[in-house]
Formats: sequence, C-alpha cells, structure tokens
Amino acid sequence: MNLTRDDKDDIRDIIAGYAHAVDRRRWDMMQNMFHGDATFGFGPVQGGWRDFVDQARMIINSCVATHHQLGQMLISDGGKNVAHAETYMTAMHIVPPGYPVPEVFPSRSEDYSAIIAGRYVDRFEKRAGEWRIAHRTGIYDWREYRTIGEANLSDVPPEARGLHDDSDPSTPVSRHWRGI
Repeated sequence: MNLTRDDKDDIRDIIAGYAHAVDRRRWDMMQNMFHGDATFGFGPVQGGWRDFVDQARMIINSCVATHHQLGQMLISDGGKNVAHAETYMTAMHIVPPGYPVPEVFPSRSEDYSAIIAGRYVDRFEKRAGEWRIAHRTGIYDWREYRTIGEANLSDVPPEARGLHDDSDPSTPVSRHWRGI
C-alpha cells in the first residue's frame, strides 16, 4: 500500500489534534486519536492510552499552563494499513510550587518553566477506514528547567487568555474531534 496525500493529512490531523487536546485539556478528544487497544509509553507514563489519559490529567492539569509545538514530521508506509510517523515536538509547561507528580517534574518552591524537546514515534493503523494511533513512544531528547519568577497571568487581558473549557476561542475547531 502506498500512503496517499489524504492518508498523510489524516495522520497529521491526529498528531495536531493530540497536541491541542493536551494543551486545552480536552481529554474527551483522545478516543478519536487512539485505537481502543492502543499502547502508550513516555517516560514514567506507560500502559494503554486510557491509562495515559488518567495519568496525563494529573500531570497536565496540575500545570499552570502548557504549550506543545510540533516540528518536522516524517510519515512512512509500514505495509497494509500501517504507517509510521516521527514528529519532533517542544513542550513547555509552567510548573507551580508543590507540583504533585515529582517523577515527571520536580516540586520547587516557586513557579518554573519545564521545557521538553523530544519526539513522538507512532505506529498508525487504519481500521474501519480510519487512521488512529496504535502505539506511541515518546522520546526525551532533552529537558530544561528555568526559573521564571512568578507565572503572572493577571496582566494578560481576559479576552486574550487561553482557557481550558468551552469558553476558549478554539472550541469550534475541536467540535469535530470531540463529537459535539
């Protein structure tokens, strides 16, 4: 099977949708990114994709803010209804004092920025006409922690602030993925 442009576009949409779902904490979107039996491994987060979502809620929801940037992406044909993708990413997190998951980010006495540069290495499978992730391996290429002082969002005008509920301006974009 040769991957078509449409196949690659579908795969790119899933990878981008994943980053959106994590940053906007739209965990309900994940069921459209992963096959039901998909597995996930990224540092201390291991298991099925549902296990990942349960762990990610605590990891991500405990951050003041997160922002995932996607970089270059390679997608290759893996045979009948299989594709492999490697996506470079940079993930930025503002971690508050008393962060509850020290195996992911250390707890400090002040807000700090945790930056992860890494890659998602995915096995995609097309089942019932839909591409979804069958297995994801996350790779840390490097991590950096920066002291930032106070993570002050109070000087950001409310209309320009990213939100984690349906009042965020991106809600219409995610409706398809969320089934609403």
